[in-house]
Amino acid sequence: MEQSEPELIKLVIQGSEMAFERFFKTYYESLQAYAYVMLQDEVVAEEMVQQVFYKLWEKKSLLNIHTSIKAFLYRSVYNECLNYLKHQKHKLAYENHSQYAAAQTYQERTDDLLALSELQNRLQKAINELPEQCRNIFYMNRMEELKYREIADQLGLSIKTVEAQISKALKILRKKLVDFIPVIIGLLLNTKWFK
Repeated sequence: MEQSEPELIKLVIQGSEMAFERFFKTYYESLQAYAYVMLQDEVVAEEMVQQVFYKLWEKKSLLNIHTSIKAFLYRSVYNECLNYLKHQKHKLAYENHSQYAAAQTYQERTDDLLALSELQNRLQKAINELPEQCRNIFYMNRMEELKYREIADQLGLSIKTVEAQISKALKILRKKLVDFIPVIIGLLLNTKWFK
């Protein structure tokens, strides 16, 4: 005896696998074709229809179908496809934003590296242009990390002379590198350099 649709729905709600399988076999192909029209992807369309049937079975005891099962299933597939498309849209927007942010970070890093390289070149040039004694004393203090007393002893000078030469070197370097003060401050404040 052929059962009516409302009877089959009642049987599904009660957990009848036979009634559920009948709905599945009756509507699966047409639902999958409908989902394909919306999504233009055969695999995803199959997933959406399977998801609808999975949810139907999982929540069978909560089913409250006022229309036909066909209308219910098509509406469910439609909603499932819409949710998928919205999710894909958000996912794409997030990926685009992530790529943009990564490109911005890369550009900032590149700009910082170029500025640092230019600063290093200008600093080396300015140091090379210092008077010879001044340059030697500055180099010994800043690069070799010698104390004023050690420099004075090695060069046979007074500590006051070493202090004066370091002061002179710093004054000359400040003047020659004045254009780079914003770059220096930016690099020092940029925490990326300290990671």
